[in-house]
Amino acid sequence: MAEPVISLRNLGKRFGNFEAVRGLTFNICPGVIFGFLGANGAGKTTTMRMLCGLTRPTTGSATIAGGDVWRKRNIVRSKFGYVAQRFSLYRDLTVVENFRFFAGAHRVPAREVEGRIARLLRLTDLEKKRDDAAGSLSGGMRQLLALGCAMIHDPPLLFLDEPTSGLDPVHRQRIWDLLYDLSNRGITIFVTTHYMDEAERCTEVGFLAEGKLLANATPRALIHSFRVPLLELNIEPVMPALVRFRDAPGVLGVSLRSGQLRVYSAEPKRLLEQWKTQWPFPDLKLNGERWVEPDMEDVFTAYSQGYSVMLEDGDSERSEDTPEKVGLKETLRDPSTSLGMTR
Repeated sequence: MAEPVISLRNLGKRFGNFEAVRGLTFNICPGVIFGFLGANGAGKTTTMRMLCGLTRPTTGSATIAGGDVWRKRNIVRSKFGYVAQRFSLYRDLTVVENFRFFAGAHRVPAREVEGRIARLLRLTDLEKKRDDAAGSLSGGMRQLLALGCAMIHDPPLLFLDEPTSGLDPVHRQRIWDLLYDLSNRGITIFVTTHYMDEAERCTEVGFLAEGKLLANATPRALIHSFRVPLLELNIEPVMPALVRFRDAPGVLGVSLRSGQLRVYSAEPKRLLEQWKTQWPFPDLKLNGERWVEPDMEDVFTAYSQGYSVMLEDGDSERSEDTPEKVGLKETLRDPSTSLGMTR
């Protein structure tokens, strides 16, 4: 197995009495697209700032390419590129001028600068915009430019903070196609995102809540971590039903999916049997039901809302152990392991 690009050991950060990040321990291997997910305030940004050498850890340590992210931060910073959520390049400079500026900032040898710029212009599809001011570009093109500037020094690692936030579907797809190409070349990508469809595109996902790592596995393993099936109900009228079901006994939560109610419950089959025996909502009409497979949005809901009873080991209505579930068990037992790809 290849040496991890990123390695965290009991990494923590405290601000006064507030513990923002608590004991993070995991590895990220070369070529992995690691999706870092969590609600606002979960500690994602603080973790990324520590890994980038911008904030000193209170406890534990982390390394990038073997170098300590704080003690060797001046050396480690040459090992990664960073793309902020908000456009942070020079709007008055042209596309090429931005590339040249960041090449100089990263001390790229002068003889290599123009060749790298030409390659990155092709990679980001910005050749026709090379002489345009950065501020005149569309939001998607600005993000592609920011990504290109982050790669000007050929780092083995990229940190991307919600890189597709606010972009149209075409540019979102273009950026992800680029990330796939980079991953295929062995570049490791650490990305935060609030889009659950993008979480499914990652090769590995970490869920953070209140500063703690709740899970770290492949999307497939996380989806198969559900111990109970998910129930969808066709009910009319649906919006009043959505409100009523939130307080129904045995219901942990509900969500609206394509006009159907998706019910989160520890014992959904037993709950459905009770409802069929005696329907407790006379003003609501049940037109049908079906069992559905979870997706990453369901995984995020379960972890962020604390529906751990749907994920814990033990007897359940969906108790068979698939290979994905066995892998997830091992990861949760020893978070220093990783289910990511190794190249």
